[in-house]
Amino acid sequence: MVQRPEYYTMQIRFLIILLFVSIQVSAQSYFRDTNWMDQLNLSGALPEKLLSTRSVVFYDYRLTEKELKDTQEYFQRTGIDAIVYYGLDILMAGKDITRAYADMLNKREITNLAFLEKKDTGYRLILTTYNGKETIVDAKQAAWTISNTVLTELLKTLYRTASSVQKKQNLLINDLPEIGPTVNPIMGKRNEFFAIDLKVDPLAVPRFGDEALDKQLEEIFKNNYPLKYKLTDPALTEKELRKQGSLYVLCIVQGRGSALKEVLGYPVTPSETALVSVTYPEAAHQQLKNIPSSTPVYKIYFKHIDSGNVFLGTKWDADLTWDQALLNNIRGLKTELKLN
Repeated sequence: MVQRPEYYTMQIRFLIILLFVSIQVSAQSYFRDTNWMDQLNLSGALPEKLLSTRSVVFYDYRLTEKELKDTQEYFQRTGIDAIVYYGLDILMAGKDITRAYADMLNKREITNLAFLEKKDTGYRLILTTYNGKETIVDAKQAAWTISNTVLTELLKTLYRTASSVQKKQNLLINDLPEIGPTVNPIMGKRNEFFAIDLKVDPLAVPRFGDEALDKQLEEIFKNNYPLKYKLTDPALTEKELRKQGSLYVLCIVQGRGSALKEVLGYPVTPSETALVSVTYPEAAHQQLKNIPSSTPVYKIYFKHIDSGNVFLGTKWDADLTWDQALLNNIRGLKTELKLN
């Protein structure tokens, strides 16, 4: 059968569209979407080596000490060697933070990941494998999930399911949940001031990969940032940005205020119910804003690509939206470095 020219035209168009989509998917923004777990293939089976290899639990900060203890008790009974527990909401807060967790997973030879959520409607557990990369998991990656309004009932179902399909080989499992130490996403020196070298060294500003957000990002820098900068493709690595001449890169992280502050090296006390943030609603007018410590916020910092040194600014200037957090940081930089 001879194909008509229209057939080949359609095939070419399809390949072009497919290529475009793959490029868009490969682009990484500053942080993952809050619903990144729902992007997994939640109809998969249990990880095949769940009962013979190590696991890490990323848990909802609202879970109580008793709920975590119950979880570890059932994991031990099932044969899941959950060697350490970390807060879930900060895992995908930003590229540097996620990379730090990946380093930890590699050092501790982790195979499996458990994500335990607590919502108003109940609990959800997701089990999947660690992909061995800085992204922790891949989009559409196979995962097993279960939900229940009662945590112990969820854990009983997990026990019955796992016991029916796998042989328990993990024997020396912790009796109690071990809460992991804070990971350090800063590879170089941590500095609570602005980089003076930005007066001469160009800054890379990765786009979001979203037309509306990118336009907003461009306008903010055009109207407020007086130094050298370049808007860049979000898919470029830091090494590639350096080859293109950028010495610094803009970083945006997002997460629960108290957890974000802690992971960035600021002192945090458990009794703090609100965090004081310096904000600039107008260019020359500094104000203080009280933000509940459990509220998600955005924080901006600049990173020197070669050294990994991080410059957080002189004040805690996180805010409720990324654009206001960016304005806070830029206006703080202009004030400290006496720039117009």
